[in-house]
Amino acid sequence: MNTIQCSVFGHDFIVSKDITAHVKEYQCKHCKKQMTTNANGNLIPLTPKFKRINSVLKSVYYKKEKRKELILDR
Repeated sequence: MNTIQCSVFGHDFIVSKDITAHVKEYQCKHCKKQMTTNANGNLIPLTPKFKRINSVLKSVYYKKEKRKELILDR
């Protein structure tokens, strides 16, 4: 699945999804390899386990943000 360009020059990751302010999902523009950030901020492969973790994290994060907005609007 890796292209020759990725094996020679390395991957060219772009943000594909914002999970929280600190956690993001990335995808290589050329070979479509997916990565995410771990608790230490390092890029790791986006496995099904981390997809589920990111999904739950995003849900919790946005619920918390909504509550903050409601409190500030009072």
